[in-house]
Amino acid sequence: MRLPLISCLFVIGQVTLFASNPKLKSVQRFHAPQANQAAAADKEFFYAIGSRGITKYDRNTGEVVAKSSGKAKHLNSGYFHQGKLLCAHSNFPTLPEQSEVLSLDPKTMRLTVYRDLGNPGGSLTWVVQKKGNWWCNFAKYGKKNAETFVIKYDNHWKEIARYTYPQKLINQLGKYSISGGIWVGEELWVTGHDDPFLFRLNLPKKGSELFYLGKIKVPFTGQGIAADPETGGLVGINRANKEIIFSLSN
Repeated sequence: MRLPLISCLFVIGQVTLFASNPKLKSVQRFHAPQANQAAAADKEFFYAIGSRGITKYDRNTGEVVAKSSGKAKHLNSGYFHQGKLLCAHSNFPTLPEQSEVLSLDPKTMRLTVYRDLGNPGGSLTWVVQKKGNWWCNFAKYGKKNAETFVIKYDNHWKEIARYTYPQKLINQLGKYSISGGIWVGEELWVTGHDDPFLFRLNLPKKGSELFYLGKIKVPFTGQGIAADPETGGLVGINRANKEIIFSLSN
């Protein structure tokens, strides 16, 4: 079912949201016990991402369709690219950190390695593409969570730049880190571990620290988020309630 969108919105890629002072509301919820890391969706199905596997659900009925095969230890956010669901993956909490991007074929539900990122210095929690460049978040936790950083890669996965998060945002994460991320226009929206907020950031005009713009109240509680191509909104999870939540702007 296609849900009606609201006027005075702007469309960037697959995401349709308020350009200023946005707020997101829940428009649809599904019970999904496997969704303890992230959620993603295409026009026919949604995907509950757990640490070691991904479960595919029918959007109309909410029934399980299939489960992934292939090895995984700590999956995180998912991002659709050229028909495949790319997922951040790491060996967290094992040290030294090793990260890679895994690819899920929605037809076969087979997980394979898309890109091995080695050990840039943290655990990969989200990966997205913007204007031909790849953006990846590498998380640090506990007393080191202020060392969490974002790498901008070119289309051939050559590192271009690194960015850190402002302390004003880090202070709101407790001992946790950044779990999800998505570009909305020129704003980078990221989530923490368990709070119902999206944090809005801009790239700095100079230097390497991201600029904090504020936060948005959302119906999901941190963790991995993704664009919903069917509604133009976002999809996320409530881990405690074992739910996948679709949201739109008020």
